[in-house]
Amino acid sequence: MTELQRYLAEEVAEDLGDGIITRREAIRRLGLLGVTGAAATGLLASFATGEAAAADPGNEADQDNGRSASETTWAPVARESITFTGPRVPLMAAWAAAAKPRGGVLVIHENRGLTEHIRTVAGRLAASGYSALALDLLSEEGGTGAFPGEAEVAAALAQIPPERFVAGMKASVTELQRRVRGKKLAAIGFCFGGAMVWRLLTSNEPRLAAAAPFYGPFPEGGNFAGSRAAVLGVYGGLDARVNATRAAAKAALEAAGLKHELLTFTEADHAFFNDTGARFNPHAATEVWRRTLNWFDAARHRVRD
Repeated sequence: MTELQRYLAEEVAEDLGDGIITRREAIRRLGLLGVTGAAATGLLASFATGEAAAADPGNEADQDNGRSASETTWAPVARESITFTGPRVPLMAAWAAAAKPRGGVLVIHENRGLTEHIRTVAGRLAASGYSALALDLLSEEGGTGAFPGEAEVAAALAQIPPERFVAGMKASVTELQRRVRGKKLAAIGFCFGGAMVWRLLTSNEPRLAAAAPFYGPFPEGGNFAGSRAAVLGVYGGLDARVNATRAAAKAALEAAGLKHELLTFTEADHAFFNDTGARFNPHAATEVWRRTLNWFDAARHRVRD
């Protein structure tokens, strides 16, 4: 089982442990991922009995800051479905253009694919002044809409080599450059997409000025050679599984001398930003959105060496 396949299987087990899906559904989803029999039983048992480990106290954020999700004043910009040149076939994406773009942002989706939630994130970025391109990582398979449900989407993602994802993301950065000429670029990703953004940053990609991987595991042995991005790593304090890779990300960022902040919301769990999911935390989601936009704004004005 590859690193990404293991991550996706653990997502299923964690959903069962948190009561989001039934055991029958968990077994079905693991079967689609190729995890069956004793391996599936053992994985589910480990998450059913496990307890969340304490988060690293560094750069913690208290999300109970008096805000509520209703205070958000953005109105998302309309998105359009586009295709553009990819490494092997045309790539599919949602595009949201800011009226007066301050920069461009590549958006990478969760293991559920290019959903309406992710399209809305692109629209929110555009409403905040950042033209956004939300890539469909399943473009070669006909796009997220070609699959009957999120379990099948995750199973398809598990079969794709990470190198193909990286090539698609690099092509997306090229497309962003074309659409927002002369502006600085950033990337943001969530869960599986957070893992993908870490992989993009550790793939000798120098064109990003900033990045914000949300609760995505850092790749084993990853290093930031060639990267010049200012990195805001976002974590949920209750997300012990992803937080186990936080120290490796910190060490690699420090070794590369990149500007960075690893931000932990102490009372938030994995996927806390997704307002369509069971772990949504409105206070943490509101605050992390503010901090992410501020991070992207600061990167626009930073003078690179």
